[in-house]
Amino acid sequence: MQDVQVIHVPGLGNSGPEHWQSIWERNDPTSIRVQQADWDNPICKDWTEELQRVIANTQGKEILLVAHSLGCLTVAHWAQRYKVAIKGAFLVAPPEVELDVTLKEVLDFAPFPRQRLPFKSMLIASSDDDYLTIERAAYLAELWGSEFMNVGALGHINTYSNIGAWPQGQELFERLQA
Repeated sequence: MQDVQVIHVPGLGNSGPEHWQSIWERNDPTSIRVQQADWDNPICKDWTEELQRVIANTQGKEILLVAHSLGCLTVAHWAQRYKVAIKGAFLVAPPEVELDVTLKEVLDFAPFPRQRLPFKSMLIASSDDDYLTIERAAYLAELWGSEFMNVGALGHINTYSNIGAWPQGQELFERLQA
């Protein structure tokens, strides 16, 4: 059986120390994080190429991607460009990049990739996310062939959501891995 490599793919601004993604990374010292050159002025091509570089360095391991916000779009764009076997992707709170975009920094990631992801995925969304409506999140899940999970009112499912290590998310991630 192959080893599993968890790769964290943060979004705009990176995930701070109190973000569930950072907590998960600290709790799993074998996991790694994609480190983008510029967290505040993202360029889709640069972010997808950096993800590919990190993935290419994990030969012989099954890969599980844990993406938050713009990291979800990074994964979706990467999947259109590169053909690498991935065990699964846990996609949490992708932002809107097409309609009434709140975060102008994400516009380079428009339009949403329209192809199904070639691997198992779960898209997790909140009913009161300021950056993507729950309806648009369901649409993305359908577009990408992802299992869709509405976790209720958790905002952008980030540090400001005050969810700590996010036990509900850990349970969903374990379900994805099964």
